[in-house]
Order: sequence, then structure tokens, then C-alpha cells
Amino acid sequence: MKRLFSPWRSNYIATFKNEKPRKGKSLFTRILHEKNDEKNFVLLRKKYCFVVMNLYPYNSGHLMVVPYRQTRDMSDITNEEFAEIMQVASEMMEILKKVMKPHGFNFGANIGRVAGAGIDDHIHFHIVPRWNGDTNFMPVLADIKVVSEEMKRTYKKIKHIIQTGKRKKK
Repeated sequence: MKRLFSPWRSNYIATFKNEKPRKGKSLFTRILHEKNDEKNFVLLRKKYCFVVMNLYPYNSGHLMVVPYRQTRDMSDITNEEFAEIMQVASEMMEILKKVMKPHGFNFGANIGRVAGAGIDDHIHFHIVPRWNGDTNFMPVLADIKVVSEEMKRTYKKIKHIIQTGKRKKK
């Protein structure tokens, strides 16, 4: 079995290691109520969920699809929310194909702190664009992950496709 090492995540995870579960509003709920989408890298708002760029990306274009309703439990997500989350995830992958031309994607959720959820009080789904050769010597030898494009530039490119409707229609 081959292993994918991501030592750059150790610092991020260690930040939360001894933290107690949070009570009250999540970071995502704050972002929603703030309504400053460009500052918070919110790309899209739908009826049940929204899309935001990850501030601690594995790769350029790392997005998260987040239900508006704050819950930490998958069983709390309604059929309507699931349907929209999956539809939005599919649309975002199509947009990322146009903007960033990845060779594939990782898609999923980290449920709970021990599973790697940095924000464990508000379930969210990650879309990570992947390219052949995107894991190189930098993270392995230098403990550094190279994110190849500045986030505001990526945000503007993705937002342009969303606003102009130049995404694949189904």
C-alpha cells in the first residue's frame, strides 16, 4: 500500500488538538450572516447550501459545499439538502474543469474532529482539484505545500464563470 503524506496539515490539526467542542454559531454561520462574500471567498449561495473556498487548501481551487443549517451529524441532513449539495458539487467540478483543468477530484467530508474536521460543528463537503504530479518533493522534504495560485485570483476566475453562466447546463 502506498501512503500519501501531508505533513503540512500537522500544524493546522495541532491548533485544534486540545480544543473543546464549540457551542453556538459556527464559522460558516458567521460567514453566512456577514454577507461579505468576496472577503469570505463565498462563491455561490443556493436555497439549502453555499460554496466557499477553503482558506487552508490542499490545492488551488479547494472548495467546500456547506449546508446553511448548522449540524455536525449526517443524519440531520434532509433529502432536499443532500440533493442540492450533490448538484452544486457537480456544478462546481464542471466549473473547476473549465477554470483550472484538473485531472481529477477528491470529494468528501471529514465528520468529527478525530476524522480531520477543522470545523466539526458544521458539516461541510470538500472538493479538491487534483493534477498528475501535484504531490512533489516540497511537502515531503521541506514540510511545505505549494498552492500555485493566489486565492483572490482563483476566486475571481471561478466567480466569473458562475456569474456569466458559462458553466455546463444540465
